[in-house]
Amino acid sequence: MRTTRHLVALLLAAALMPSPVFAAGAPCYRGVNLSGGEYSERGAVYGTNYIYPSEQTIRYFAEKGMTIIRLPFRWERLQPALGGRLDEDELKRIKDTVGLIRKQGMAVLLDPHNFGYYDKAQIGTAPATDAAFADFWARLAVEFANQDGVLFGLMNEPHDIKATDWLDAANAAIRAIRAVGARNLILVPGTAWSGAHSWEEDVIGGANGTVMLGVRDPLDFYAYEVHQYLDVDSSGTHATCEGAAAAVEAIAGVTAWLKRNHKRGFLGEFGGSADKDCMSGLSKIYATMSDNSDAWLGWSYWAAGEWWPADEAFNVQPGKGPERPQMRLLAASVRADAGACTAVKPAGN
Repeated sequence: MRTTRHLVALLLAAALMPSPVFAAGAPCYRGVNLSGGEYSERGAVYGTNYIYPSEQTIRYFAEKGMTIIRLPFRWERLQPALGGRLDEDELKRIKDTVGLIRKQGMAVLLDPHNFGYYDKAQIGTAPATDAAFADFWARLAVEFANQDGVLFGLMNEPHDIKATDWLDAANAAIRAIRAVGARNLILVPGTAWSGAHSWEEDVIGGANGTVMLGVRDPLDFYAYEVHQYLDVDSSGTHATCEGAAAAVEAIAGVTAWLKRNHKRGFLGEFGGSADKDCMSGLSKIYATMSDNSDAWLGWSYWAAGEWWPADEAFNVQPGKGPERPQMRLLAASVRADAGACTAVKPAGN
């Protein structure tokens, strides 16, 4: 247990550290989501209802040139009681998986995949108050503080919380992370599923593109995480990509917003089938991000994971059949950027 004296020491150490900055050049964050740890509800049985990726799967994506894994998990399983300790067994599973990812030379983005909720309680409402959310992040941040290649994604796809309310919760979590001395890169989503296509629209409680400029990080070492699918309604639930042109425009729009506001972005989820419209749209999105590396830190494709059905249209998990066209496109995009990429690290590291 951390004493008050220990916490004060952490705070003083953090205050003496130089402020981090983004490295020049095209950062090396190109990868996939390895799904499975977020499956089922809090009482699920590991290995029966949910799973973390195996070393074999992790190695496969490393060998394909991927440089980051977005790792989803459930908040309720990691912290069974709000304000309480993290579950030792679940934390060990996550730490072991992070270790395997880092062993293969890839970064890892920790992703509480809860859509802005703890059980049925929306963040910002009792019992999942902003303070409870901040407490969770303080406890998790202590476990991974300043570990090379470990990024913090605050929350997957908050969707029906007002933008102004979500900003308050995000800022509370950021303050808590920095208060325990963690200088890791933080990725901050917006509300409304953090959609690129609606980033500057007032979907609920203000536009992300306006409200989320209120993010406050004492170290100024954060980026915005957006998601964008290519199907007709940007939901990622259809195998065809009638919305590909609109998705490409959405990424171009967020690119312009990032540059206008001197911010950085990360495309945390996107994907499509092997349909020709999907493949064309994916290629254009990759090109936009690659050509604007001053705005984009990188991307992670949705999805892979050992329990994805072989016939799932977006799946790039290796199976017994031939490699998926989307995987070949991912690998080609990584190779194209490999010569220019520079890892993002805090100043002084």
